[in-house]
Order: sequence, then C-alpha cells, then structure tokens
Amino acid sequence: MISMKNAVLAAMAIMTMSACGSKEAPAEKTPIVDVVTVKDKNDVSTTTFTGRTKAASEVNLAFRVAGQIERLLVNEGDFVRKGQVVAVMDRRDYEVQLAATQAEYEQIKADAERVMALYAEGNTTASNNDKARYGLQQITQKLANHKNQLADTQLRSTIDGYVQTKYHEAGEAVSAGLPIVSVFGSGDTEVEVKISASDFANIEKYTDFNCKFDVTGEETFPLRIVRMNQEANSSQLYVVRLAFTKAVNPQKITPGMTTIVYAQHDEHDEAGIVCVPSGAILRTNGRTQAFVYDAEHGVVKARNVNVLSINRDGTMLVDQGLKGGEQVVAAGVHHLTDGQKVRLLQKPKKSNVGGLL
Repeated sequence: MISMKNAVLAAMAIMTMSACGSKEAPAEKTPIVDVVTVKDKNDVSTTTFTGRTKAASEVNLAFRVAGQIERLLVNEGDFVRKGQVVAVMDRRDYEVQLAATQAEYEQIKADAERVMALYAEGNTTASNNDKARYGLQQITQKLANHKNQLADTQLRSTIDGYVQTKYHEAGEAVSAGLPIVSVFGSGDTEVEVKISASDFANIEKYTDFNCKFDVTGEETFPLRIVRMNQEANSSQLYVVRLAFTKAVNPQKITPGMTTIVYAQHDEHDEAGIVCVPSGAILRTNGRTQAFVYDAEHGVVKARNVNVLSINRDGTMLVDQGLKGGEQVVAAGVHHLTDGQKVRLLQKPKKSNVGGLL
C-alpha cells in the first residue's frame, strides 16, 4: 500500500505539472515610439549665425618711432578728426639727432659744392665730383628721415571717428608700431560673422542675408557680403563682413552690438530633399534606413534612404526614400523591425506643464 505521505507528495507533483502545463507565455509588449514629421528642404532653408556690429573703418593708431609717451590727449569715447593729434612722444632724443644731422648736412653740402665747382672749372677729377655729389644726396636723405622721425613723435588720427580703446598711458615706453589707441569710423556700420569651413565652401548657396536686433524688435535689416577672409583663424573659422543695404539709425545700431544673422539657402535643384533628425537614421546590413510610421495600421516600415549631408544642427538631408509630410521614428530605431506594431508616445499638452495632469 501507498503510504499517506507518498500519496500527498504524488498529488502535489500532479498539481504542479498541471499548473506548469496550463501557464501561457507572456504577450510581447508593444513598443512606444516618438515620431516626427519629415520636412521639405524648403521649410528649413535658413541658417542662423551670431554676428557683431563693427565700424566699416576701424584703425589702430601707433607711433612710427620708439620712445616714451609724454601725453595722451584723448579719452575713450572722444570724437576725433582726421589729422588731429591724439598722443605726443618725448621729443628730446629726436631733436638732438636732427640737430646733429643738420650740422653734418651743412658741412657736407659746403664741401660738395666746392668740389663740384672745381670740377666745373676742370680742376678736379670726375671721381671726386661723383663722390661729392653722391655724398650730398646721402646726407640729404638722412636729414629728411630725421625730420620725419621728429614729426612722428606726434600721433595723429587717420580717420574721423570715435576713440574706442586706449592701450597705453602717459609715461609708458613703447616700440614703433605698437597700437596706442583704436578709433572706429563715424560712418557706416557693418556686421561681422564667423562661419565654419563647410559654410565657407558653400557660401555661394546663400542668396539673402538679414539680421535682427533686440533693440529694434521684429524689424529685419537686409545685408550683403562686402569682404571675406580667405584664411581660417586659430579656431578654424572664416571671418565674413556684411554691409547694410539700407540706412540704419546710428542712435540705435552702434558698433559692438550682438545680432542674429539669417542666411537664406539657394533652393535651386533641391526638390525632393527632406530633413530628418539624425536619430531617425540607422545603418544595418550595408543599408541606410529609416522607419516610416503607418498610421492606418499602427506599424512601422523600414525604408531605404540616401543621406546627402549633415547640417550644422545635427539633422540630416535625405534626397531619396522619404517625402515631406511623412512621419518617421525619431529615436530608438535600432530596436525596431520592419512591420512591427507600435504605439505613439503621448506628448503632454502645452497647458499641462511638466505632464503632471
């Protein structure tokens, strides 16, 4: 006979096997995806740059001779005229130098005139006459140079404008060519932007430029390129200067202001090009694909695409495989399969701040 204990164990084993046999596999969860609408290239044909206004004419004024600054005659913000003296250097060394050269000139000039007079009378050689003539020319140029150096102890403005920066003060010793003050012109104002090598290489694609300022509200100001550096700076950026194509109020728009520059792309031959987030594109099995959302059936379908280029903001331009207005999965595409059922991510309404309601 089967003992009571063995009967109980046998019954429990049968119940366990029965329960295991009747347990169903858990249903696969439907993934939630975030989709975005594919945009035509024409809808995103504007690139923005941060710019800064600068005077069309801006100069650093520097002495052409070395010495100690005796006086600075201007302050930052002062208006100066072209030719106005803005700083004076100690003249003593240059006055002594000129006096010595003047005496040397008088002596050489007198000697040369005597030799040339003798040559004219046939009482000296042509060689002596040449030495006297060339010596007089040499001392004449030396005298002119020393007169110029004395005159250069006065630093004059080369333009009409406003003093922007003083780099040195009275009493400081400076070398020739070292900027003393900077002056920006009182005339036209321009906008300067720094662009990447990619934008520089495709600059001809930008057809229209406009800018906005905080102080002028929504008013836009058309611009045109006037000059562009052909060599990148230390940050691998190219400096571009743009001029206003219509007069601006100099009381509102002044040098040093920050502005946003809007550059319009040339839309020629760009039909069929669309823009998508970089997260919507995946590379698998040698193919570049995106998952297009089929709203009627609630599934995603893999679509082969061709990426034309990558924008500055990280989005991608696609010229094959997608059309404007279609919806594509924006992220997590590596976890999806062709024809897979999905649910859309429910985004909070604007009135539901933080998605708390």
